[in-house]
Amino acid sequence: MNAKLDSNLPVLLLVDDDEVFCHVLSKALSKRGYLVHTAHNVNDGINLAEKVVPRYAVVDLRMPGPSGLALVKQLAKTNKAIDIVVLTGYASINTAVEAIKLGAVHYLAKPVDADDVVAALQKSQGDENTSVAETPMSVHRLEWEHIQKVLSESSGNISEAARRLNMHRRTLQRKLQKKPVKK
Repeated sequence: MNAKLDSNLPVLLLVDDDEVFCHVLSKALSKRGYLVHTAHNVNDGINLAEKVVPRYAVVDLRMPGPSGLALVKQLAKTNKAIDIVVLTGYASINTAVEAIKLGAVHYLAKPVDADDVVAALQKSQGDENTSVAETPMSVHRLEWEHIQKVLSESSGNISEAARRLNMHRRTLQRKLQKKPVKK
């Protein structure tokens, strides 16, 4: 837990299993005026949120054990005033939609810096002036999105998703270990 003893600062819960990234982002957010508390998994995040009652949360999507979506759901359920930003190196349309449905106000694909996170925390309303892509997604990106959708429909069960995709389980695991293509 990284926190200054100034109770006038807004409390922010940062949950990410990458301890180095968490430490660096925590220091940067502290310099930007937040009282930052850190955890490295969903269960520790839930326990810490009960103690510190954060106004903001930044949650990694993919962690060992339950995903960050479980934490988003719990935080939004127990604290109606919290603004949650989801971070992920494995962005997909499906997980973005689910994160927003569960209570997140923003969804950011890594890599991000502290300024990106602060901007997302301060932007809880949608923007109709957001630019729309000029070209459709690539075949590789479409494949990634489809895999994510089928995996979600299979409740995260890789064997079941592989069966539904008519794909060998190991092939699916290899595809899931890769970072998604941008476009």
